Amino acid sequence: MDLKDKIRSIENYPQEGVIFRDITTLLKDAEGMKAAIDEMTAKLKDVDFDVVLGPESRGFIFGMPVAYNMGKGFVPVRKAGKLPAEVVSKEYALEYGTATIEMHKDAIQPGQKVVIVDDLMATGGTAKAIIEMVEEIGAEVAALVFLIELDFLEGRKVLPGYRIESVIHY
Repeated sequence: MDLKDKIRSIENYPQEGVIFRDITTLLKDAEGMKAAIDEMTAKLKDVDFDVVLGPESRGFIFGMPVAYNMGKGFVPVRKAGKLPAEVVSKEYALEYGTATIEMHKDAIQPGQKVVIVDDLMATGGTAKAIIEMVEEIGAEVAALVFLIELDFLEGRKVLPGYRIESVIHY
């Protein structure tokens, strides 16, 4: 199955010149969604890790079933102000401004190995911010897995030395 066929491309959204890769068409297709999650899980078959981290919100969609398939726990990485206990946070650059993400400080432990799962890697900014939080706690990033990677934005360049796996490339 070609998963690209299950993803809708919307031109000039959210702004002129951008092609938005809409995964909602993949998610509503039971076979496509299963194939995507199975392929993301397969990318981790030889990775030694303890827990999956997924950023809000589409990282939740893919991270939870990957964690379940691998028999691992799941840690949500949220937008600022959404978590009730003590957090570690990181501000990162967006195309027009900045954003802050957080996770519970006790969600992972020093020495643990984590996998970051998300729907899309563009410039790598979100992934880099999560990596910095993980390493600040004293844990290690074993791999990053994305459903889609926008190769032309060269997100890998801001993540040298990390194992990055992507199912679909544009």
